[in-house]
Amino acid sequence: MTNTNYTEISNSDDCEKYVNKFIQDFEIRSAEIGKGTVIKRALPSRHKRMIGAWCFLDHAGPVSFPQGDGLDVGPHPHIGLQTFTWMIEGTMMHTDSIGSKQLIRPKQVNLMTAGYGISHTEVAPESETKMHAAQLWIALPDDKLNMAPQFDHYPELPVVTREGVEFTVLVGEYLETTSPVKVHSELLGVDLTAHESTTTRIPLNPKFEYGFLALEGTATINGHELTDDNMVVLEPGLNDIEVQLHAGSRLLLLGGEPFESPILLWWNLVGRTQEELKIAREQWINQDPRFGSIPDYEGPRLEAPAFPDKMRPSK
Repeated sequence: MTNTNYTEISNSDDCEKYVNKFIQDFEIRSAEIGKGTVIKRALPSRHKRMIGAWCFLDHAGPVSFPQGDGLDVGPHPHIGLQTFTWMIEGTMMHTDSIGSKQLIRPKQVNLMTAGYGISHTEVAPESETKMHAAQLWIALPDDKLNMAPQFDHYPELPVVTREGVEFTVLVGEYLETTSPVKVHSELLGVDLTAHESTTTRIPLNPKFEYGFLALEGTATINGHELTDDNMVVLEPGLNDIEVQLHAGSRLLLLGGEPFESPILLWWNLVGRTQEELKIAREQWINQDPRFGSIPDYEGPRLEAPAFPDKMRPSK
């Protein structure tokens, strides 16, 4: 795909046609988890499996609930990925099998690196009554697939305000600002919050593919409407894009270089072959030390579903 800077094209109609060759949008799925928590699953999709190393994206909430009725996800395993939680409203307690215990609050990030294997729980405190968050997974590259598990908490992220939009740099470098969040691929994650209605051009890396998700309100991406029911994705090749936001809108922008290898994503596991996922499943069922334990949690572990006969690689 050419890297022509379309801002140099003199005819505005030709410019728009050129840019739209790079853009598609598709509906995202809705589901209910826990006690009334609605999630919108944008990745993986049959339309788009990955954006760079980003291989999973759930938009949870916003939702309100009585005290004691918040999300309660029991112990479950992960391999071959990093879990990334961006909390917008509410709080959630993370506990894992390497001894981490961390309450995440709004405008904070929890990053858990599964590597060879880890298990964790996610539980809303008894006093909590709200939740709004983006939950993402990042596929680890081949040379980090079996790295030692670890957990990191980031209570503060850098913020840049420009043309009425607040850009919180969650991952990577953007607008000459770098996030402290440690990942292992060329990635970008940015929260865009509009304090006023505005139309702006934002810079892009032509080597990256991108995705836009509406977390609050609506927006328009070069003429493509973005709501909480769809995702707008961009192929590599663009240097910038026009974004129209309404006051109070909040968007999530993801980007990254196309991933180096096809991956297999099944249940909570990411690998390269069906055999390694099957082994991990059996180890979880047999309570192998690979995934440790979480003795603080009062309740059952999540049960692994039946293993499929054939899987479709994501790329």
